[in-house]
Amino acid sequence: MPTGTFAVATSTTMQFADITAQVQKGVTTSGIQDGVCHVYNPHTTAGLTINEGTDPAVQTDILTALQKIVPMNHPYQHLEGNSPAHVMTSLVGSSVTVFIKNGRLQLGTWQKIFFCEFYGPRARKVLWRIA
Repeated sequence: MPTGTFAVATSTTMQFADITAQVQKGVTTSGIQDGVCHVYNPHTTAGLTINEGTDPAVQTDILTALQKIVPMNHPYQHLEGNSPAHVMTSLVGSSVTVFIKNGRLQLGTWQKIFFCEFYGPRARKVLWRIA
């Protein structure tokens, strides 16, 4: 099973970073024509999601909505100050799965794969595996 990893550097506290090209590069390099690509984020304060990648307002709207759902000033018991990021990560999730056909990720017309930073800026890594 082909596997790999790549780096993601974020520049703000919260942001969506488009990692679609890095994932597709892994698929292309693997030579696999048909299968499933699993993408995993091993960090507890960042997530992964698939959503619209054409209009950046969608990413802003999602981050704004998450900040309304997850209060930043709640009396959290975890004392590191990053509890909102942990909660957002749990809501968004740590992995995505995409089908591969003819060596290409089978994403919808507007879909992109995003690394969701909730406690940046940071240097992160993402893992992928093709089955």
